[in-house]
Amino acid sequence: MSRHPFDRRDFLKTAVASTAAVTVLPQAALGWSGKASGSHIETESVPGRAPYSGPPRLRFAVIGINHPHIDGQIGAVQRGGGELASVYAAEPELLAEFTKRYPQAKVARSEDEILQDGSIQLVLSSIIPDQRAPLGVRVMQHGKDYMADKPGITTLEQLAEVRRVQAQTKRIYSILYSERHENRATVRAGELAKAGAIGKVVQTIGMGPHRISLNARPPWFWVKPRFGGILCDIGSHQVDQFLYFTGSTQGEVVASQVGNFKFSQYATFEDFGDMLLRGDKGTGYIRNDWYTPDGLSTWGDGRLTILGTEGYMEVRKNNDIGRAPGGSHLYLVDQKETRYIDCSQQELPYGRLLVDDVLNRTETSMPQAHVLLATELALKAEAQATKLTFQA
Repeated sequence: MSRHPFDRRDFLKTAVASTAAVTVLPQAALGWSGKASGSHIETESVPGRAPYSGPPRLRFAVIGINHPHIDGQIGAVQRGGGELASVYAAEPELLAEFTKRYPQAKVARSEDEILQDGSIQLVLSSIIPDQRAPLGVRVMQHGKDYMADKPGITTLEQLAEVRRVQAQTKRIYSILYSERHENRATVRAGELAKAGAIGKVVQTIGMGPHRISLNARPPWFWVKPRFGGILCDIGSHQVDQFLYFTGSTQGEVVASQVGNFKFSQYATFEDFGDMLLRGDKGTGYIRNDWYTPDGLSTWGDGRLTILGTEGYMEVRKNNDIGRAPGGSHLYLVDQKETRYIDCSQQELPYGRLLVDDVLNRTETSMPQAHVLLATELALKAEAQATKLTFQA
């Protein structure tokens, strides 16, 4: 007997549909169509935004390319109208691969060449994590805005210095929390939550499992002082989502714990961690691990559950195991029915809004206080975590 209260063939047919939705929530607020569907699970398609095609709105550069997340960072800014002007990296082999992908980027002879270039307004970096904050400080001190890969800061001491320099210079210190900003279903869930689709958000549950490929990881990956620990690194994604969906502007770490149960040959590495958070407008539970098995079709079965007083949503970020292919799956359950929402055409606005912020000196992509509070909570969770050791 099927465990699901709907026919599997109907579900798969519905899950890949790009149109057809029942309007239950206010159409003006949510932008849903009014066409009825015959399946138990309703679908909705969301119109996207055309790619940017006008003249460049700003020039940006890259310093440090130690993590491939730099490609997503560049793509976000390019969607917002940014022009990649130059790059500097200390590693020739990384630079050679980068310039194949981005031949338009001029190779700078030094970091200082970019920092002294008055035409560069924004600097991106995916340098080794413990170097991201010091680089960001130098960028801001040279009158430029900065966008780091996560974790954007790896110690509380670095955080204090970033806060001091950011307040002094009034430059932007942004961190691309890609599990929210670069996932279409999460973006759509945010729109729905803000529109009241599930009532008041009470709690988020964020799961951030990842896969390790031993041959593909550089030596610094295994050394905690270089990446900050699992809750600082991966966990910063889920902390960002907890703050965003609950609307919390204050928060505390109720409890946290970490462990290393599979990779004991790396003394300071952590392959498991979780934390419980309490904000001024909601609560959050977060679990991170490096245990994704090779049998999964993607790097991790990332999930986000958003609990509201009138319903809940679940985002299945990278796949929907045993069901529909691909990522960015969104389910919404309210007082009337269950819906599957097709987010394939959802705009990813972070890059466009960040470019707007650079040009207009605004905070539409993310409030600066939010960026740094998400990092602060992840760092505090890491610092106070109980070290788990289980006997075999």
